[in-house]
Amino acid sequence: MVDRPNQQPELESLTRTQVLIAMGVTALLLLFLAKVFQYFGNFATLPMTWQSQQAVLGIGIGFGITAASAIIYQLWPQYRLSASLYLQLVIQPLVWTDLIWLGLLPGLSEELLFRGVIFPMVGLNWVGLILSSIVFGVLHLNSPQQWSYVVWVTVVGFVLGYSAWSTGNLLVPVIAHITTNIITGVSWKITHPPQHPLGKT
Repeated sequence: MVDRPNQQPELESLTRTQVLIAMGVTALLLLFLAKVFQYFGNFATLPMTWQSQQAVLGIGIGFGITAASAIIYQLWPQYRLSASLYLQLVIQPLVWTDLIWLGLLPGLSEELLFRGVIFPMVGLNWVGLILSSIVFGVLHLNSPQQWSYVVWVTVVGFVLGYSAWSTGNLLVPVIAHITTNIITGVSWKITHPPQHPLGKT
């Protein structure tokens, strides 16, 4: 089989149940890892405390990340291809109410692990911020062809990490992450309605 340039690679479709199970299992695994690191580590984790102003800040950062992603999506063809493949695989099978889980499960589990544990474990400094962001990006790699998506996720990880570091509150990146995922899911659903074969409903 010869790869054809500029042809979008095909990914095996997932069912709604498979996507939801994958999200749930992944969230549980990340939360388990966070607890293991906390138990065996000797470092202070970032707290998550409710403050309305910082919740609003998190929402604003989420909208900012989504807007920046939309701009890059239009300007960078390689990222557009990678992001489209990923979003089609994950969001296409979901129904509208599932988007709540799309926001909550990764938003909570990934932030608790990467910004809540790994970042302070490496060190609440620029080195820790960069390294935890890189790990966050690399773990979103599904295939070598999606390297541009990993680059963007690494940048997002840096923004989320800096928001946690500068505010001292894990609530900010959690809200930002949830907001970003939900907006992305809603936007994708609106712009990519399901295609029904002729004669079928």
